[in-house]
Amino acid sequence: MKYKVTALTPLLVGDGRELSPIDYMVWKDQVNVLDQNRIFKLLARGPRLDGYLAQLRRAAKLDFASWGGFAQNFSQRRIPFENPESTAIWNAASSELLFIPTFAANQRGLYLPASALKGALRTGLVFSRWSASTIDRVAASIEGERLPRRSGEAAEVSAQASQMRLFGLADSDPAPASACKIFLTRTASLDTRQPAQPQLVWKVAGRGSVPPARVADSTPTFAEMAVPGTEFSGGFEERQFLREPEITKALGWRNALDVTTLTTAANQYAAAQLELQANYARTANLPALGAAVDKLKGELEQARGAASTCLLCLGWGNGFLSKTAFLDTGYEAYRKILRAIPPIARSVRENVPFPKTRRIVFENGQPSTLPGWVKFELV
Repeated sequence: MKYKVTALTPLLVGDGRELSPIDYMVWKDQVNVLDQNRIFKLLARGPRLDGYLAQLRRAAKLDFASWGGFAQNFSQRRIPFENPESTAIWNAASSELLFIPTFAANQRGLYLPASALKGALRTGLVFSRWSASTIDRVAASIEGERLPRRSGEAAEVSAQASQMRLFGLADSDPAPASACKIFLTRTASLDTRQPAQPQLVWKVAGRGSVPPARVADSTPTFAEMAVPGTEFSGGFEERQFLREPEITKALGWRNALDVTTLTTAANQYAAAQLELQANYARTANLPALGAAVDKLKGELEQARGAASTCLLCLGWGNGFLSKTAFLDTGYEAYRKILRAIPPIARSVRENVPFPKTRRIVFENGQPSTLPGWVKFELV
């Protein structure tokens, strides 16, 4: 059996690597990734190698006037910007903002890691099984404002082994490099100084935020993302031996999980996420984002009517709501847990929604959609 994943919004599932501003040059509205090995071999034949190495050591960006020919003749890959206007934004941005996270790739090309898919499916399954009483028990285990290690493990794995072991997924087959473009993203937030009327603002790294009229002054982030419509496929297996009654009993499972239950849980999770995103779009007065969420809701309804099909949110830029199996962040017991996590505690405040930021993908120069939504189906 195989799975097929179709990107519904721009998608980035990375492998931790990124392009630094000296790994590429922007030319003709595209990012030209330099083949440094070829460049070194070429320059080693003449006197220019020392000058090139000196600039690599001290420069924030490569000087196009001196080395622009490399972008034309010595590029491993050429990744176009989603919108030509992004070139001007890139030129105006400071060098520390120009590190571009890239899609996962190996010697065969771009691929979708199976771990990202299985993680998203597992989170959906846990979401379907957790309730407010689960969170109450975890919150009650916190002593002295310190979160115990693996506090939610007992609630997630109620037996000796996770039922996700029933399913095996392989990394996807390689996808064409032409499937990706460089997208511009910015971070939206809510100004909650008037809690009854939160207002949209755009984040500026290290300097607060700016109103919507000055969105161009907010911090841009560029990322290599697969365009909507890109398809990935890979192997999927059910480990039938784990369904044997003796093994099921030994593992402490009341029954063995099936694909229908797994995809139904994922769709329940997707529906809850999209409802929160739709509410955010209304609160922030982002009509294009609201339209994108409504379109995803339509895709979800179609997925619910099909066999072994679900919507998942995965990869880079999705934030807290794609990683937590409990979405009611206003629930007081849950907030107690969040306050015990140092990186999150400062963002959890009374009468303020959490989280109040969203990574927004810009298309054609306008805030348009959320990253990372895909349709998963077994074929």
